[in-house]
Amino acid sequence: MAHLLEDYILLNMVENLGFKKMVCLLRSYDGPSNILKAPSRELAAIEGIGDSIAGKIAALKKETLDKELRLMEKRGVCAVSVFDSNYPQNLKNSYSPPIILYVKGEMKAEDADAVAIVGSRMPSYYGVSNCEKLSADLASRGITVVSGMARGIDTAAHKGALKSGRTIAVLGSGLNQIYPPENRSLADEISKKGAVISEFPMDTPPNKLNFPRRNRIISGLSLGVVVVEAGENSGALITANFALEENREVFAVPGRIDSKVSIGTNKLIKEGAKLIETADDIIEEIQSGLKYYSARRKKTDVSAGGGEDRDLLTSEEKMMKGFLSYDPIYIDELAEKTNMSVDKVAALLVKLEIKNIVIELPGKNFILK
Repeated sequence: MAHLLEDYILLNMVENLGFKKMVCLLRSYDGPSNILKAPSRELAAIEGIGDSIAGKIAALKKETLDKELRLMEKRGVCAVSVFDSNYPQNLKNSYSPPIILYVKGEMKAEDADAVAIVGSRMPSYYGVSNCEKLSADLASRGITVVSGMARGIDTAAHKGALKSGRTIAVLGSGLNQIYPPENRSLADEISKKGAVISEFPMDTPPNKLNFPRRNRIISGLSLGVVVVEAGENSGALITANFALEENREVFAVPGRIDSKVSIGTNKLIKEGAKLIETADDIIEEIQSGLKYYSARRKKTDVSAGGGEDRDLLTSEEKMMKGFLSYDPIYIDELAEKTNMSVDKVAALLVKLEIKNIVIELPGKNFILK
């Protein structure tokens, strides 16, 4: 079995040799070792292979595999092939599953109950805040959150999930080339409470062309894809399109109509994506596909804003909350709008902070949480 896996790892290094071409090869040869031994001209005659891929297979060297295995061992990475029984079932059932998944951490059977959360690399505070809450709530109920560990919404999705459950990060680079580099510590944390995975050989750099391929894995692992914020040409929309092609659910968090990072999400809603506000909206739609779902809830409902109880707000606190939004506002401007002294406004803001409703930003600016 180990030799089979190693053969698939080596064949996975051949550019443009995907699952369907691999199946064509296996129809002609009994196992991957025989593919590796076959003459180039013989391989080239197989449907979909041709001279280029045949030449790359024939050029593979054992030294290349040995180097890869040493690097995997050094980084604590294992691998699973699409033909193994422990390969993620959702992904195996997708249109074009990767031949090999490199895994740092642990993938579990219950990761079949997964939802992807993706979005802009340059989100608003509104997007980040809602993403973290949504992700934490899903994870607290046993739903694995899948994302791409990119800057912005992806990072927020992983961080939210880590507060209360499992998350899987899918990279567009090899696991020896963590990208973006500032997320290396996040990758380490994810690998302890979930998994960081990639289909690319260990030293593959974050090439631009890798990310659409990465997005199909994100979609393939999940029962549905949630887009939190996305511009008109966002890569998150590619993931949503993969989800549609795989007959998976597509969800979108509504955004401001005057925000560039909401153009894509609001368009998705117009085109039929389900508008969501809480984790319940998602679970309701994917219920029939859940296999391990437990309806456990945290004592504090994350989706309700960290346990905010509106009945406990005084009339003055409710009034102050009404002047706040997801855009920062300076304390003096609040004093002017509310016709209160700065000291009075400051006292009310402190109470709202204690109740987990507002956040103070640098420079005495305040924003809804």
